[in-house]
Amino acid sequence: MTAAPRTFRIAAIPADGVGKEVVAAGRAVLDALAEDSRNTDDAFAFAWEEFPWGCGYYERTGKMIDDDGLDRLKDFDAIYFGAVGWPTVPDHISLWGLRLKICQNFDQWANIRPVQFLPGVTSPLRKADTTELDWVVVRENSEGEYAGLGGRNLSGRGPGGEVAVQSALFTEVGCERILRFAFDLARTRTRRKVSSVTKSNAQQYGMVLWDDVFRRVAADYPDVETESVLVDAMSAKFVLHPEDLSVVVASNLNADILSDLGSALAGSLGLAASANLNPERRFPSMFEPVHGSAPDIAGQGLANPIGAVGSAALMLEHLGLPDAAARLHKAIEATTAAGVLPRDLGGTATTEEVTKALIDALNA
Repeated sequence: MTAAPRTFRIAAIPADGVGKEVVAAGRAVLDALAEDSRNTDDAFAFAWEEFPWGCGYYERTGKMIDDDGLDRLKDFDAIYFGAVGWPTVPDHISLWGLRLKICQNFDQWANIRPVQFLPGVTSPLRKADTTELDWVVVRENSEGEYAGLGGRNLSGRGPGGEVAVQSALFTEVGCERILRFAFDLARTRTRRKVSSVTKSNAQQYGMVLWDDVFRRVAADYPDVETESVLVDAMSAKFVLHPEDLSVVVASNLNADILSDLGSALAGSLGLAASANLNPERRFPSMFEPVHGSAPDIAGQGLANPIGAVGSAALMLEHLGLPDAAARLHKAIEATTAAGVLPRDLGGTATTEEVTKALIDALNA
């Protein structure tokens, strides 16, 4: 007798712009994958609940998320997120009011962003044509430059005299846990290497603390190769010597920027998947593409769903379904290899057509 499927409760937050389209696409692919597992010994299913939060909700209610929103989310197995931001709402309100509110309150301190070069996708890097490239950016996701510490002096200084202070927060605990996470991840990869990125020549307090902790933690991982690189030099390395990368770990801001560069080098930000993890599993983790809400193409059926589907694969791994995650990765590769590409990858396929191709590839 086939066992009853494991059912995972997933909170879907499409939020804004193309987030609605790519979350719908990802859900369709995930449900097709779950349906295909029904008569197996490893059957699983998803119980979805969708929440309306985002900029449209803010314009109606003055809130990016309900007052009890975090309480309603905390018992889900995972959160599947679209994109936040819209021209009518200031970016700092939309980001802090929803995405960062969830990340920080649920202590999703480890953000992973794989950089993967897919068959059939043209990279601006000539080296990608002849070299196997595959690395992952690990982003400290709870403090650093996004700690939200600072203020603006609104006292009477006269026009042009306002002062703003933005402080980055680095703690020894925060640095150590993300660095150990990066080293543990490196041990699972073909090349066991961790590249730590700072700007400690200019930021002599917080990032020197990071460097000190990196050296101390590295001593516990003698089997892992290490290097410490300044962020400007690492930006150049992404372009000139990407074959030397495996796990790149950096602070909140530096990893945010570097991961976008990596995805652009792979072909498009539309490919960029990410996982915001609470590794201790005290709270649900959140999975999202990182391409943004793209107001210029929202609602036109042109959005690239691959980043959202790649994020769904990361969610499957987190939920303990590695075989299903591997099938999803293979479906992505088969789809791009077959030339079913959306506009941002140089093709003409619509969101719906890419989604159908992904589902067909699951069953090929």
